[in-house]
Amino acid sequence: MERLTAEDRVMLWPGGPVWVDAPAFDLTDHVRVAPLPAPGDEAALLLATERLRRPRLDWSRPLWQIWFLPGLPDRRVGMFVKMHHVIADGVAGVATVGAFLDATRDVAIAPARPWTPAPAPTARDLLADDLRRHAHELGRACSALARPATTARQAHAAWRAMREMSTAEPAPATSLNRIVGADRRLAPIRSGLDQVKQIAHAHHATVNDVLLAITAGGLRGLLRSRAEPVDGLTVRVDVPVTLRPAQQRDQARGNLIGQFVVSLPVAVPDPGRRLAQIAAKTTAAKAEPHLSVGTVLRSRIVRRALVRVMQRQPVNVTSADVPGPPFGVYLAGARLLEVFPVLPLAANVSLGVGAMSYAGQFNIMAIADQGAYPDFDVFAASAEDELRALAASA
Repeated sequence: MERLTAEDRVMLWPGGPVWVDAPAFDLTDHVRVAPLPAPGDEAALLLATERLRRPRLDWSRPLWQIWFLPGLPDRRVGMFVKMHHVIADGVAGVATVGAFLDATRDVAIAPARPWTPAPAPTARDLLADDLRRHAHELGRACSALARPATTARQAHAAWRAMREMSTAEPAPATSLNRIVGADRRLAPIRSGLDQVKQIAHAHHATVNDVLLAITAGGLRGLLRSRAEPVDGLTVRVDVPVTLRPAQQRDQARGNLIGQFVVSLPVAVPDPGRRLAQIAAKTTAAKAEPHLSVGTVLRSRIVRRALVRVMQRQPVNVTSADVPGPPFGVYLAGARLLEVFPVLPLAANVSLGVGAMSYAGQFNIMAIADQGAYPDFDVFAASAEDELRALAASA
């Protein structure tokens, strides 16, 4: 019998992914310019963003792109950052893009340092890395055995999360339930962070609760305009939660998020009561332990179960609330005026509502499947009405 080489061992015992330098990195593959057509207004900017969002990133290169979109009034330039989720979640995405930004306008431009890619790891290196990982996991397992009470609590939390995921009832049947297509609609909603904080404080809620309430108001207005019954209706929304300690978020990379599902009380007619009910539900959900999505998906069995759950559609909407810099930042001396997140849609989840705070702003971008939301302007108008009603009540 022939002796196994390091290459053979890697093929027989594949390990986890590792970061490597791109062997032939070319900046022009990642930073590009696409001038906006006349009249260069916000509608043209949104259409260009949707057009640039569609093509898949080239897997033979690092999975990110930055597009500059000149042609806006007053010499403003749009910027669309496209980054695969394998590189960063929301918090890590802000930290990664922040590497390009400066805190002041006048920053001396240093000459570019010469850079050569580090050689790719050999099969022997990969095998050694995999052995280190297994040793680390073994050490964690031994440590867990030394703390039986803590281990039992974590195992119970994992089991409960898996049970809830596998036994979740299908989402309510509405006109929102459909497999997403290729086309999207975008709708920005602007507000101030202080205003949103005042609303949250007045209703004993959080900023993220206000975002969910705005989403609920938009959905209520949309479904009523379609003459669909909303009495007794709840719409489920997927809410990500970062698992990183606050002191580690500025340098965050990769993915470390958990998730929970909240039922939005679309049937409740009063905006204040809707927000209060949402706040109570999220408070209860946050008190439960949350597992890292990346850790859970390491299991092939769990991945298959998750696909089945997504096919049953336990949620109608996805959401995200990402904190950005509290002060103005600059790119090559130009001030960044506004920031809007653009969430990905997948499977049957046809609506995403993301928000990002930046320099006193709290800007929301709603994105929807065009087939499921041909009347997307009704949702956007209803969401803005909800924001105004909540502000008046505060």
